[in-house]
This record gives sequence, C-alpha cells and structure tokens, in this order.
Amino acid sequence: MKLLLRRDVLRYGSYGHSIVYCVLLWAAITDREGIVSVLGWVHGVGWIVMSLLCLAAVRRRVIPSWLGVMVAVVGGVGPFAGSLGFYLDERRVRDRTRAPRHAVEKVS
Repeated sequence: MKLLLRRDVLRYGSYGHSIVYCVLLWAAITDREGIVSVLGWVHGVGWIVMSLLCLAAVRRRVIPSWLGVMVAVVGGVGPFAGSLGFYLDERRVRDRTRAPRHAVEKVS
C-alpha cells in the first residue's frame, strides 16, 4: 500500500486516468459503442481508485488536502482537474526546493 501512495505513482496514475478519459470522450463522439462501454468502466473504477488513494495520501500527508479535493471532488466532473493539480503541485515543490540564484551585477 505504501508503494501506491507515493507522490509520483499518484501523479502518473492521474495522468493515465486523464488519457483514458480523453480516449473515452473521443470514442463517444465518434460513436464507437464497444470502446465506450469498456472505457466507461475503466474510467469509473479508475476514478474511485484514484479518489480513495488520494484521500489516503492526504491522511498520511503525502499530498496536500487541496490536491486530494481536486482529484476526488472536482475530478468527478473531469480527471483533467486532478492532473492539472498534480502538475501545479509538482511545480510548486520544484520551485520551493530550487536554490535561489544571486543577481549578477553588470560591470561596464
């Protein structure tokens, strides 16, 4: 269980879920009933699994609570919200851990 609650595993799971949803939308628009029925179940079960994993990750303080809400609540409308949340959180963490650069004076 601890392996599944790692930040990078959750992030890639969210990105994968967004890809499944995008293909599901494409299949629904192009009237491909066989693919829609399969991907509909994959999307539904994937959303439930991602929601439960993200809520457990919030409880263990692996991800912030706003990100758990993005995946579990807003992600019910579209999983792109969770993927965007993971992207923004990754940028925030990367910017926070980056060493500040000192300004260089221009000497004429």
